[in-house]
Amino acid sequence: MSLYALSNSSLDLLFSVDLISSEVKAQLHPDLHIRPLASTDYRRGHLDVLSVLTVVTDPGEAAWAAQFNAMRSAASTYYPVVIIDKSSDRIVGMGSVFIERKFLRGLGSVGHIEDIAVDKNQQGKKLGLRIIQALTCISENSGCYKTILNCSDSNIPFYQKCGFQQKENEMAKYAPERPNSPPHL
Repeated sequence: MSLYALSNSSLDLLFSVDLISSEVKAQLHPDLHIRPLASTDYRRGHLDVLSVLTVVTDPGEAAWAAQFNAMRSAASTYYPVVIIDKSSDRIVGMGSVFIERKFLRGLGSVGHIEDIAVDKNQQGKKLGLRIIQALTCISENSGCYKTILNCSDSNIPFYQKCGFQQKENEMAKYAPERPNSPPHL
């Protein structure tokens, strides 16, 4: 076992590293490592990488940790993964899949992929593809009958290369803006 793998064994991970495809791990550059989100990833730039998607408000480390623990308390539901640059111990890519349990399809489940983000300096290296592959594998191995995601029109070709097909339409209704207050858990 590598020194890096040994150090990862001491991390407080959101879910078991065994759920991440060994094929995906093998396809990453040796300087990179994919694993579940850890309770200390706030300090590894988690929010910085998410900022490639939208404006990210920093809630502070304590609130971030509370969100991590709330996600963990919903067992077998949230599966956020990160790609770490081993030399800097910083996050360079991430994404999540959450499992929705349904009454349809014989009490089936659907995997929802969200928040695929790759550091601007790491784009074009197939990290987004590896994240999608890892999350799709988690979804399928969790028994989901389908895995879905929403994306902008400009990202449709990328997701088609990942094996997804365009189907139906997304609708959204945003809640009215409220003063900054933490959500009730």
